[in-house]
Amino acid sequence: MGARPDAVAALPAEPGAYRFRDEAGRVLYVGRAGDLRRRVASYWGALRDRPRLRRMVPQVVAVEALVCASEHEAAWVERNLLERRLPRWNRARGGLEIPTYLRLTSSPQSPGLEAVHLPSSGPDVVCFGPYLGGGQARLAVSALHRVHPLAYAGRTLSGSEREMARLRGVDHARLPDLVDAVSAVLQRDPAAVAAVRADLLARRDAAVSQEQFEVAARLQEELAAVDWVVAPQRVTVDAGGDLAPSGWSDGVLVSFRVRGGRLDGWEQQVCDRPAAPVACPDAWEPFVRRNAELAAVLVRLPVRDPAVR
Repeated sequence: MGARPDAVAALPAEPGAYRFRDEAGRVLYVGRAGDLRRRVASYWGALRDRPRLRRMVPQVVAVEALVCASEHEAAWVERNLLERRLPRWNRARGGLEIPTYLRLTSSPQSPGLEAVHLPSSGPDVVCFGPYLGGGQARLAVSALHRVHPLAYAGRTLSGSEREMARLRGVDHARLPDLVDAVSAVLQRDPAAVAAVRADLLARRDAAVSQEQFEVAARLQEELAAVDWVVAPQRVTVDAGGDLAPSGWSDGVLVSFRVRGGRLDGWEQQVCDRPAAPVACPDAWEPFVRRNAELAAVLVRLPVRDPAVR
C-alpha cells in the first residue's frame, strides 16, 4: 500500500470511531478502535490477508474521527451509525455484539445478578445498562459474584449452596450489604470499582504464583469485563431524550443527532463561525468540543487530492 497519510499521524492514540469518505463525499466505511492512530494506520499497511480492504483504501480521500471516553463508547458509536446506514465496505449492520443488561435482584428468597437481553422492573429488581457484548456482560457477572457472592445470601439454597455460603462466610444477614456493593460498582462509584479490581488482581496474582495459569487467565478476562461495563459512555442511554449537540472549531461545524438517548447521526461541514451560539448541553460539551477541534485538523489533511486520479 502507499505511504500513510498525514491525517493518520494527526489522530490521537485514544479510543474512538472513524470513517472514510470517497471523492464524492460518500461514507465508505465506519469502524472503531481502542487506539485510533494505530488502527487507522493499519489500513495503509500490507493488508495481505484482507483483499476487500485493499480494494477500498485507494478510494479513501478523507478520514474523519471521533475521540470517545472509552472503547465501550466507541463500540456504541460504531453500532449506532451502522444500524442507521450500512456503508458499502462494512459487512454487518449494527456490528456483531449483542446489547445486554445486567439485572440485579435483591429478593430475600433468590437474590442474584444475571445478564439479560431485555430490561425488566419490579420491587426487587434493578437493571443496569445497556452494554454491548453478552460475553463481556456474563464475565462481569462472574467477576462480581466472585467478589460479592450475593446469590449465596438467599433463603432458598440447596445443600451444596449452603456449604458454599458457609465456606465463603456469607449468610442472609449480609444480603443488603452485598446488594449495595454490586449496585455501587454498576453505578461506577470509583471506590467500589477500585475495590473490586483490587480483589480480582490479588486473586489473579495469587493464581499465577501457584502456577494456576488457566485460573489466572480467567481472572484477567473478568477484570477486562468489569472495566468494559463500568467504562464511561454517553452515546447510548435508556430513557434518554432527543438532543442535537453541535460545536464549531476553526472553520468546521460538527453536529450530532441523539434520538431517545442514542447517538445516531454525525455530520461535519466547513463553514464560517455561526452567528448564533451552537447548542450543546453541558454533559456533551467536552465530547463535542474535542471532536470539533479534531475535525478542524483532519479536514486540512486530506488523504489525497480528489482531483488527482
